Amino acid sequence: MKHLECSGLDERRLPVDESAEQLLKKRTLSKLYNERPTWLANLHANLDAALCAAYDWPADITDDRLIEHLLALNLDRAAAQDS
Repeated sequence: MKHLECSGLDERRLPVDESAEQLLKKRTLSKLYNERPTWLANLHANLDAALCAAYDWPADITDDRLIEHLLALNLDRAAAQDS
């Protein structure tokens, strides 16, 4: 599997200082997504691109078409399980 690079993603696992540690303790997933930092937006863009490439869908697929494709895949797999 190809490793996707994302510039700006910090590889450190520990806070750099006490101030950063206090900030991280207050950070929730909801707050993070509401703030939508650039590194998170880049990760989502990479994930979206990988998903589209894996299923051979256009990179600029609309949300409506994406949902249609995913529903079709889900229905196909459900039918295959019932067989």
